[in-house]
Formats: sequence, structure tokens, C-alpha cells
Amino acid sequence: MCKARALPKEDYYLQSNGKIERWHKSLKSECIRPGTPLSLDDARRLVQGYVEHYNNIRLNSAIGYITPKDMLAGRQEAIHGERDRKLAAARQQRRIRRRRDHTKNLGHAFTDFSLNTT
Repeated sequence: MCKARALPKEDYYLQSNGKIERWHKSLKSECIRPGTPLSLDDARRLVQGYVEHYNNIRLNSAIGYITPKDMLAGRQEAIHGERDRKLAAARQQRRIRRRRDHTKNLGHAFTDFSLNTT
């Protein structure tokens, strides 16, 4: 289970307080309130599961929509590179589909025009 420690006065930064408050907000809204623990053991189990989920599965917008585990492992560049490659491939597929559909629609327009002139 995750252990929290109090920060000594000289290590205190205003940003640290904001990050801790944000963590508590996420913990409450995504874990404690939906899970409604009925005992201390139940609460510990919920929090432990949430910490695992938060660190290993949940994408964090503040660090580029990757997991904290991936960020600490230094995989952010590889992950972002793979996303960029997938986005480029999807854009190319859309361009091909639009050209094909446009060409197909032009063929129908000429067909309809020739039928209307006779």
C-alpha cells in the first residue's frame, strides 16, 4: 500500500500542495465515493486498487495522456511517437476514402446529367 509522509517545512512548495489536493480530489471522486467502503479494511482495499489503477492504467492529462509508470520509465517519447504514427496513418486512410468517395460521386453526377439531357 502507498505510504504518505509529511513534507518538512523547508521542502514545502505551493505546487506540491496543489498536486496533493488534486490527488485527494481524484481519490475521492473516482474511488472512495463510488466504492463506498463499509470498513477500514474495505477502504484500504479500495485505495490500494485505485493506486494500482492510477499508476499503471489511468492516462494522466498533465503528463501527455500516459500513465505515471510509463513516464517514470521514460517511455513517453516512444508512446507519443507511436500515437503520431497511428494518427498519420488514419489521416492518410481518410484522404484515400474521401478521394474514392468524391470520384464515385462525380461518376454519379455525370451519369445523372447524361440521363437528364436525353
